[in-house]
Formats: sequence, C-alpha cells, structure tokens
Amino acid sequence: MLEIPEETTADLVKRLRRIEGQIRGIQAMLTDRRDCADVVTQIAAANKALEQVGFKLVASGLTYCISNPDEAAESGYDLARVEKMFTKIS
Repeated sequence: MLEIPEETTADLVKRLRRIEGQIRGIQAMLTDRRDCADVVTQIAAANKALEQVGFKLVASGLTYCISNPDEAAESGYDLARVEKMFTKIS
C-alpha cells in the first residue's frame, strides 16, 4: 500500500468535496438552462481541479517511493509504476 501522509489525504478529500460541489453546480446550471459558455467554463474549472488532485496524489506517492524505495517496491509501487500513474493523469 502506498503511504500517503494524513495531511495530504485530508487536503485531497477537501479538494474532492469542493469539486463535488462544482459538479452539483454544473448540474443545476444545465437544469436552469444556463448559457453553454458558462457551463463549459465551469466544466473546465472542475476538470482542472480534479487534475490537480491527481497530480498531488501522484507527487505524494513519488515522494514516498524516492524516500522509501524498498518499502514502496514491496508494496507494488516501485518508481516505474508511479511514473505510469503520472502519465495517466497528464
């Protein structure tokens, strides 16, 4: 298992809750038949925020792998696997 510091996990959950609110807002915008450009702007903002969550998660994992290479490898998260995760979100 990849070790993620508690403060990082708390920050990621906070960000995801904020994104969840953004998504609900986008749904309301569609229901209210808001202007397409405004909806797209909000979708882009939510997408960017979600990308940032992914980057922060992978950065934390990368830090763990560099600091604890043997433990990370034993957990199945060697540097190559974390790099592969990074390419999925970039």
